Amino acid sequence: MAGNERTKLLDGLSRPLRDLRISVTDRCNFRCRYCMPEELFGPNFQFLDRDQLLSFEEITRLAQIFVDLGVEKIRITGGEPLLRRNLPELIRSIAQIEGVRDLSLTTNGSLLAKHAEALRDAGLQRINVSLDSLDDESFGKINGRGFQVKHVLEGIEEAAHVGLQVKVNMVVQKGVNDQDILPMARYFRDKGHILRFIEYLDVGNSNGWRLDHVVPSKTIVELIHAEMPLEPLSPNYFGEVAARYRYKGSNDEIGFISSVTQAFCSTCTRARLSAEGSLYTCLFSANGTDLRTMLRQGASDMEIKEAIVNVWNRRKDRYSEIRLSNTSGLHRTKLEMFQMGG
Repeated sequence: MAGNERTKLLDGLSRPLRDLRISVTDRCNFRCRYCMPEELFGPNFQFLDRDQLLSFEEITRLAQIFVDLGVEKIRITGGEPLLRRNLPELIRSIAQIEGVRDLSLTTNGSLLAKHAEALRDAGLQRINVSLDSLDDESFGKINGRGFQVKHVLEGIEEAAHVGLQVKVNMVVQKGVNDQDILPMARYFRDKGHILRFIEYLDVGNSNGWRLDHVVPSKTIVELIHAEMPLEPLSPNYFGEVAARYRYKGSNDEIGFISSVTQAFCSTCTRARLSAEGSLYTCLFSANGTDLRTMLRQGASDMEIKEAIVNVWNRRKDRYSEIRLSNTSGLHRTKLEMFQMGG
């Protein structure tokens, strides 16, 4: 199917398919407490073998099929995607697909300084960098490796220098890094990069999440507003997850992702493709649809397309909305974020 013959695909709650997150590896060089704690995912943990991962050719083929079904935005994720060898080759292939309006990548930033220029040259447009503190001691404990903040900051500046749009994401946990909210806001306002605060999510089963670990976005907005007055901005598009603000008297933007206290399931347009080729329709899914086997057993593009359509048409996921009214009673086995891709 040609890239301009687009299908309007709606799920069971009339939400369109517009965004695709593609994980290219389940491996990561960090052991963040809220994602891949060291005691559970240490040196003996069995990650996917190379032949279990989708090849770049398989990923590109699936990306084309998803674009034919209405996807306009593609984000490369992991694990840590920059651990995947020759990643710019994949970026270049996806960037050449007609209909891809936005191509981005999420990274912990540890390897970004080395790869930013090659990624930009391959066609990447945006980078989302996860950074939860500017304090080396706090950041080292959070990332589980003692990795220093300066290396991530160097990656951010190099990405901006080569022309990539940079957004910085901070997951806020009460009693862990909430003291770093204002220092982060001050620093990235001065640098001119968009900072987004993310409520601590109950993704996976290993992070010991409790509701009282969450710092509500409302609290963060009020804290920052008291020092640096903010005013709200309108969403850029349907399904935008971040509530956008700007500092009064400027065009400097800051965002807040209220995944727990203000769930946005009703406008979720995202599908996720795991590194081994399973399709997931929610970040909190336990089971996916195996597309890798279809690819490797010779299925046609039309057969794969029909499988995706059937999955999306049945989709009624709204875990975060359910959580709002039933936090204490909601028990569900979920895939870990590094296995699915954020």
